[in-house]
Amino acid sequence: MTVDSTAGAGKAPRAAKKAAPRTRAKAKAPRTATTAAAPELVQLLTPEGERVEHPDYSIDLSPQELRGLYRDMVLTRRFDGEAAALQRQGELGLWASLLGQEAAQIGSGRALRDDDYVFPTYREHGVAWCRGVDPLNLLGMFRGVNHGGWDPNQNNFHLYTIVIGSQTLHATGYAMGAQMDGTDSAVIAYFGDGASSQGDVNEAFTFAAVYNAPVIFFCQNNQWAISEPTEKQTRVPLYQRAAGFGFPGVRVDGNDVLAVMAVTRAALERARTGQGPMLIEAFTYRMGAHTTSDDPTRYRHDDEREAWALKDPISRLRTYLADNGLADEEFLADIDAESDRMAKRVREGVRNMPDPETLAIFDNVYADGHALVDEERAAFAEYQASFADAAAGEGH
Repeated sequence: MTVDSTAGAGKAPRAAKKAAPRTRAKAKAPRTATTAAAPELVQLLTPEGERVEHPDYSIDLSPQELRGLYRDMVLTRRFDGEAAALQRQGELGLWASLLGQEAAQIGSGRALRDDDYVFPTYREHGVAWCRGVDPLNLLGMFRGVNHGGWDPNQNNFHLYTIVIGSQTLHATGYAMGAQMDGTDSAVIAYFGDGASSQGDVNEAFTFAAVYNAPVIFFCQNNQWAISEPTEKQTRVPLYQRAAGFGFPGVRVDGNDVLAVMAVTRAALERARTGQGPMLIEAFTYRMGAHTTSDDPTRYRHDDEREAWALKDPISRLRTYLADNGLADEEFLADIDAESDRMAKRVREGVRNMPDPETLAIFDNVYADGHALVDEERAAFAEYQASFADAAAGEGH
């Protein structure tokens, strides 16, 4: 389906639907539609929950798989909301919410094979869920008790990367190594629209293209690089940048979990068969703040957020499931109950996280130790001991 990527930024989707009524030969059957608008946006499920077809990308999922995608998005959103609440309660130092981006993350995450490798930023909580990382483990770094609470090699999911864009270089190098090893696994690197302006990302594009690396660059364009809108970052749609580096790019409706999965699957297969990298721009929206230290009301209007709320990724899939008899009230209630149980476990787990040993910060800096680190550890230990000595002195 070819649609205007800016549709819905002004008018609500349902109003647009009424203005241009259409007939269908068969109720609930997918349709194919085109317009003259550009740039193209791959879409398989409209904001109203209607299945459509695209000439280049398709997907055929069982009712169980569709319900699984719904469950993934609902549980991910509940976890994300719980983490934001914990930060407001002083239990976490910071939190980067994915609210509104669930389809982009779940759709791409579920398209991966177990032997594929993921390089995330700090917001890929939904992808982490798909890779089997316990949600509670994501919170240790934000509570300040560890540097990442999971083994990257166990889940083929790298630790969160705070440095903007650097993970794209790591992903490209890893993909080049996998290529030399002769495996057919692929690599995916996540980043945001703001990171696309970073030098590291553009260097990664160059290396990936020249070496034909099996890496997918997955850009979640949520419209705002903190307080800077996308139009202040680029003169062309982000996916079109790929052409300048010598590989294809595609823009997909990032709030459509089916389209995201279809496009990501195709890109991964392309990489596996030696056709090189691809850029996916998931056109979505950041419904909340950049992080809990940000105030989005200072730089964007409520009507923009309200327009995007009508394109909610969870609501459109729920509508599709209900309209086609693929999910009943009992199923929906069970998912809500599961969400409540997970939220309770996360709350209790965060508050019971043990504080690390203070000197552990010096461990694992170098594989074989280092004289300077040893000196710093000794100095810090002496500094710590001085407080105990002072307290003992006051006791006398």
